[in-house]
Amino acid sequence: MTFWPQTLLARSVLLIALLLLLAHLAWLQIFRVSTREPRARQVSQQIISTINLTRAALVTAEPSKRYSLLGEIAEREGVQVHVAQPGEKLAPLPKTGFYEYVETDLRAQLGAATRFTLSRNGVEGIWVSFAIDGNSDGYWMLLPEARLASDDSLRWIGWGALVLLLAVAGAVLIVARINRPLRALTAAATQMGRGATPAPVDESGPTEIRTLSRAFNQMAADRKALDDERALLLAGVSHDLRTPLARIRLGVEMLRGDAALREGIVQDIEDIDAAINQFLDFARAASSESVTPAASLNELIETLAPKYARSGKPLTVQTGTVPPLPLRKVAMQRLISNLIDNAFRHGSEGGAVTVITGGNAQTAFVEVLDRGPGIPHDQAERMMQPFTRLDTARSTSGTGLGLAIVDRIAKMHGGSVRLLPREDGLNGLRARVELPVTVKNIV
Repeated sequence: MTFWPQTLLARSVLLIALLLLLAHLAWLQIFRVSTREPRARQVSQQIISTINLTRAALVTAEPSKRYSLLGEIAEREGVQVHVAQPGEKLAPLPKTGFYEYVETDLRAQLGAATRFTLSRNGVEGIWVSFAIDGNSDGYWMLLPEARLASDDSLRWIGWGALVLLLAVAGAVLIVARINRPLRALTAAATQMGRGATPAPVDESGPTEIRTLSRAFNQMAADRKALDDERALLLAGVSHDLRTPLARIRLGVEMLRGDAALREGIVQDIEDIDAAINQFLDFARAASSESVTPAASLNELIETLAPKYARSGKPLTVQTGTVPPLPLRKVAMQRLISNLIDNAFRHGSEGGAVTVITGGNAQTAFVEVLDRGPGIPHDQAERMMQPFTRLDTARSTSGTGLGLAIVDRIAKMHGGSVRLLPREDGLNGLRARVELPVTVKNIV
């Protein structure tokens, strides 16, 4: 399990957010360092001014009235003055740099003997010592923290976080706009992978994206031209071959003589004609057929069943509940026919072939089951390739295109094909085609 995002949009936004966060933290540190000394000087000047005023008031007052004056100062200004006592416990200053600046400035202005602490005898506050006219009696002044300059770091952190969120939101919009042509290219490439020719993608966006879109459009156009030429070539070849084949068959039917030889020649001609049909089916562009939005898979199979019944082939159809599907009906009939023909061709002689349908709200399936030798598990994927046949099937007629056609038509509908063994443990093949009920881009 990985927490690293997989999409280009998420990765780009995450990297931009991390970069902005690092830049914000660096800027905040620079701000704190650059404002530390001026803020410390401001605090020390407030303390010095308060001490000088208090000292002046005490000096000018009569000694008998000093204590009442201190009480009045404490009541009006919130400043307390205490007489220094021997053996006082002073807490050391925090090693943050700010208080060290304040202490240095206080000693420079009030004298080297000035003491500065944040806790005296367990009482916390801003404590600063001072003396009156060189008198041996010392005093401590306790100032409220509200009188000092406040630390604006948290407020700046909040503003920085807001700016960071706005920058990330802007990055999401920018990257999403850049990725829009990539999503269009992905959809077009998916269609091309299913064998269809996608519409040209919009050649917009940055220079690199426009270049990529232009190259993709050119590739799609070249591929379509090649497919058209191949289809035209096969159509011409099939026409040129079928005409002499028809004449040969007519001549064979008129011949007298060995009936077995005549039937063999007729069968060869039919095999050649069937091979030509498969070549055309493989080359034919099924995307030219319109899509029926809500077609019935069961009805397609039921229309094919009478053809096999007339030929005496034992076909059993077991239809289940299948939701309506978006289908190209002719292409889907070709898919089912190829599976059934393969089952009869490679199944056991006289063995029955069963067609089963079913599905749920997301997926529909059709299965064709036979009693043939089956296909080894490690050969199943290879059998989907054109002109591929098992060694055991080389003695029978066929071109090796049947399953390739099935696989191509299934992918055009967003589905898949699997070649599985029979579930009852006996010999046989279970060809299963799964189709999604809803397809975003059927090709």
